Amino acid sequence: MMNREFTPRSGVAKLDPREEHFRVPGPHPGMSLFLRYLPPRAPGPTGGAGIVLYVHGATFPSALSIAHRFDGRSWRDALCEAGFHVWSFDFHGFGHSDRYPEMDEPPDAHAPLCGAEDGARQIASVVPFILERHGARQLSIIAHSWGTIAGCRFATQYPAPVDRLVLFGPIARRPPRRYERPPAAPAWRVVTLADQWARFVEDVPANEPPVLARADFDEWGERYLDSDPDARRRAPAGVKVPSGPFADILRAWHGDLPYDPALVRAPLAIIRGAWDGLATDDDSGWLFDAFAHSPDKRDIKIGRGTHLMHLEAMRHALHRESIAFLRAADATR
Repeated sequence: MMNREFTPRSGVAKLDPREEHFRVPGPHPGMSLFLRYLPPRAPGPTGGAGIVLYVHGATFPSALSIAHRFDGRSWRDALCEAGFHVWSFDFHGFGHSDRYPEMDEPPDAHAPLCGAEDGARQIASVVPFILERHGARQLSIIAHSWGTIAGCRFATQYPAPVDRLVLFGPIARRPPRRYERPPAAPAWRVVTLADQWARFVEDVPANEPPVLARADFDEWGERYLDSDPDARRRAPAGVKVPSGPFADILRAWHGDLPYDPALVRAPLAIIRGAWDGLATDDDSGWLFDAFAHSPDKRDIKIGRGTHLMHLEAMRHALHRESIAFLRAADATR
C-alpha cells in the first residue's frame, strides 16, 4: 500500500449534511476512486475498532447500500450513532468512481472488469488515505457479497491494517463441478430494475410476507438508476456494471475461490440471512472451517433475511449484530 494524494470530491450530492467526499487515485493510471465519510455522533470505540470501511457488492455502490436510508435511517447511521467513523467507497465502474474505458466498448471485447485482484488493489488504494486521516494503524472492514472476496483478498495481502472483518452474505467456495467450467463472462453487463426486484423476492418463501415494500424499492430503484448517467437512456432502463464480480462468484461456485481463507488472521463475523440463497448453511459452514487461523470467528444467522438483508425488514438486527461484534474489539483492549 502507498500513501496517495487526494482531492476533495465536488459535484456529488451529500446524503447527509455532515458527510464529506474525497477522491483518491486508484491503481489504474488516470483513474480515481470516490469515498464517502460520515463522522460519529458521539465518542465510541478506540483504535482500529473505531474506524469502519464498507466494501460493497457486485451490482450497486455504497450510496445504495450502507448509506441508503429507510424511514430516515441507514446502517451507516446506526454505526455512527454507536460511535464509529464510517467510510465507504465505490469500486471503479460503480457510483461516482471513474469508469473503466473498456466500459465504452462492446462487452465481449474485453475480459471481465473489476475482478478480485483488481478489487483488492482498489481497497489498498483507499485504506492508507483513511488511516492517515485518523492517525491510526488499523481499521475494520464490513464487506457484502462479492465485496467479501475482494475484502478478504486484501486482508490476506495486507493483514496489518485489518482489525476486524464483518462478512455479510459472504461468497464461499463450492465443490468443483466435474467436467464443467464456469461460463465465460463479458467485460460488463446491464442490470435492470426488474433484475434487482427479482433478487429481493426470489428467496422469500411463498407463504411469507415481503421483506421489502414495493414503494421502498421504487424509491431505491430511482436512486439506483441515478448511479449511472446513461441508465434511463437504455430500454429497459438499467445500470451498466463491471462483470468481474459476477465472474468471481461463478468461479467460486465452480471450486475456485479467489483467496485463501486460511491466510486471514483477523477476527471475523459471518452474518447472513436465513433465506440467503447465495450464502447458505453449507457455504457458511465451509467458510467457518476454512478461516482456520482467525483468532475469533462467529457465524450469525438472522431469521427472515435474504442476501440483501441490509435493505430489508430485518436490517436492524443486522445493524445490532455487526455493531456488537465490532465493539467486542474495544472491550478486549
